Amino acid sequence: MEHRDKQHLLAQTLEDIDARINLLEADIRREDVEKDFSQLLERASGIAGELMRAYARHADKLVPGTDDLLKVFRAFVKGDPSLNAVRDNVRELVYYRNCLEMKKSEALPVRPAHMAVRTVRHMYLYLYTRCNQEHRLP
Repeated sequence: MEHRDKQHLLAQTLEDIDARINLLEADIRREDVEKDFSQLLERASGIAGELMRAYARHADKLVPGTDDLLKVFRAFVKGDPSLNAVRDNVRELVYYRNCLEMKKSEALPVRPAHMAVRTVRHMYLYLYTRCNQEHRLP
């Protein structure tokens, strides 16, 4: 794929992801959002994985086709330790999933849905800015 085509594909993917995060941000304004936290977390985690895959694709890195954020992260960061900047965000989302799976909701933060969405927004802003700085976008 030509460099300019890769740039446009990355830009379109980031635009789509931004729109999906906007929907999550609208969801956390609902009063009953915490009741559906598991579903919201699944959506947020999926977006986090897509963010890492989009950047990795543009950098010609192979990332496994899995929903396991830690496996995606390991492939995403390989060869570029500066990408470890998103590690804590990934770990936070994995921690929330582990709390739910272990039925330890008391270990979650006070407003976990808000935290999960803000975490994904933070990842998006970091990677979008990085893509701009690295001239990966048109």
